[in-house]
Amino acid sequence: MEALFEGITITDFHDDAYRNIVSLRTSADLFDDLSDSPAAWQSAMTLEAASKPHNAHPPVIHRPFEEAACNEAIDYPFTHWLTSRYSDGSFGVWYGTDTLETSIHETVYHWRQGLLQDAGWEDYEGVAIERKVYRVRCDAALLNFRPRLDAFPALLDPDDYSFTHRVGARLHHDGHPGLVSHSARCAGDVYAIFNARVLSKPRQYCYLTYRMSAGVVSIERQPGDVLLDISNNGHSS
Repeated sequence: MEALFEGITITDFHDDAYRNIVSLRTSADLFDDLSDSPAAWQSAMTLEAASKPHNAHPPVIHRPFEEAACNEAIDYPFTHWLTSRYSDGSFGVWYGTDTLETSIHETVYHWRQGLLQDAGWEDYEGVAIERKVYRVRCDAALLNFRPRLDAFPALLDPDDYSFTHRVGARLHHDGHPGLVSHSARCAGDVYAIFNARVLSKPRQYCYLTYRMSAGVVSIERQPGDVLLDISNNGHSS
């Protein structure tokens, strides 16, 4: 692995990255199935709030909107560690992309493999998920892995993350802010960020709906208006 870092270049990155996360288009009312009366819903919410421990976090709606957007678009992967391409789950990594389409290809793949297939739902017609896309500013000197991909194809292995886990552990240990590489799912670029301080200014860009039909995932930016289709082999149309 040490050869990967010999002569590696730096990309001085000062631009937006696309962050694509699971999110509802319209917030769900947790109590509307208990009564048809809005007054009863409010009473239930008041009781629920009064019953919470005093040290519980206040609802997002009572927080500044800027803080809520940062929590959702930036902070979450640094406080909820998950196994990913560059982390074995012992630290957090934030992932963004160069374009909306790259973010769609990346997240469609993980939706298929990480949820639908594991749950045995890959053949369910009409199964859908809603998502939100942010644009987030990144200002950092990123290690540029793109010129090294031919010599180190394991960086883009579609399923085996053993090599990239070692790379990520090295960057995390050494304190590097992040890296830029090509996507393993399409022709775009992916940013893996190890330090939340280089991220700022999250702005909501759009909502998306992913819907499975006949083995094809249709992506809707507006309900019923298909932006693109992605087949089982990852090709889009």
